Amino acid sequence: MTRTATIARKTGETDIQLTLNLDGDGGGTRASGIGFLDHMLDLLAKHALIDLDVKAKGDLHVDDHHTAEDIGIALGQAMHEALGNRAGIRRYGHFTLPMDECLVTAAVDLGGRYAFEYHAPIGPAKIGTFDSELVEHFWQSFAANSHSNLHVVLHHGRNSHHIAECVFKATARAIRMAAESDPRSDAIPSTKGVL
Repeated sequence: MTRTATIARKTGETDIQLTLNLDGDGGGTRASGIGFLDHMLDLLAKHALIDLDVKAKGDLHVDDHHTAEDIGIALGQAMHEALGNRAGIRRYGHFTLPMDECLVTAAVDLGGRYAFEYHAPIGPAKIGTFDSELVEHFWQSFAANSHSNLHVVLHHGRNSHHIAECVFKATARAIRMAAESDPRSDAIPSTKGVL
């Protein structure tokens, strides 16, 4: 069974084409029109071991908000679709990732229900030209649309670029663990028998 999905999302603010393969190797191209976000998506693909193609046109003359949000939405929708009934996955994943002076823990439950807790503040309002608050908003959009619980905690860190990278890498590693096939079970990972 292939665990892939293609999402086309077109609004008055953005036009997103996104393809996801959960059993990839980090391949694909990211072209959001936002250099910093492409960098984060590259990290996500590499550390989650997913193939991810993103092509986006957004109202960047306004700001980066709608484009970052809608890519998060499309990625969440693709994750939800690619997981299918979630049979045979580990379901839960967690990772604590050090990066220079930063330490971030991310934990995810791909169990079909939405919850989001984010405690990884980034002090400066900008990372280059990118609004730092969009890191949180991207992941909130992803969690809501993938029907996942996602918890992110920054234990310590100072550099805004490093914090954002650490968040993306830790979350990618947690997603990788949760979405991986469980070698001991091909059942739906719930006593309810459905997720």
